[in-house]
Amino acid sequence: MEKEEEVILVSFWSSPFGCRVKIALEEKGISYEYKEEDLFNKSSYLSTINPVHKKVPVLVHNKNSICESLNIIEYIDEVWRERSPSFLPSDPFQRAKARFWADFIDKQLYEASKKIYRCIGEEQESGKKEVIRILKLVEGELGDKSFFGGDTFGFVDITLVPFYSRFYAWETFGKFSIEEECPKIVAWAKRCTLKESVAKSLPDPIKIYDFILYLNRYLAK
Repeated sequence: MEKEEEVILVSFWSSPFGCRVKIALEEKGISYEYKEEDLFNKSSYLSTINPVHKKVPVLVHNKNSICESLNIIEYIDEVWRERSPSFLPSDPFQRAKARFWADFIDKQLYEASKKIYRCIGEEQESGKKEVIRILKLVEGELGDKSFFGGDTFGFVDITLVPFYSRFYAWETFGKFSIEEECPKIVAWAKRCTLKESVAKSLPDPIKIYDFILYLNRYLAK
């Protein structure tokens, strides 16, 4: 692609969804401009580029806005298809399976995890059990493979690995060990962080924990 292309990622530093897009762009070696959006005081620009949901991340490519993180990752994969790696398998069944698991993670994990750090008592416990249930199902799909695509880091890995930055917060609030419950997931996540695209894109777990503490106080006002 031509160097003068406009590629802008609009996101918020702690967003696991925005982190996915960062990883995808880094994996493809695409130069982009990053714009931090203040989610506590959303800009009119965000309303312009994502008028339906007014959420991050948004990828702006040559004035066109692409919304929703999984949709953005597929867009990146298609537009820059000549650049390795490909995020989705070429086999239709494997591609469908990857989309299924990415969609499952996307719709289930974030919402379940919020109960761990926003709730107490039985509701917190139910959130913890649900997160473990989700991770165990995903761990079953991973099996003994290095990555979800086998030896290849791809779509499902990009979808899930940003949540690794939140494991510390979940464990601290919920008083449990993800490694004890899902050792293969933790080993997989550590493998992923050996990739430069992941290591430079994931926010610091302690910073995430501190931000969640701040967010809880903010929401309690």
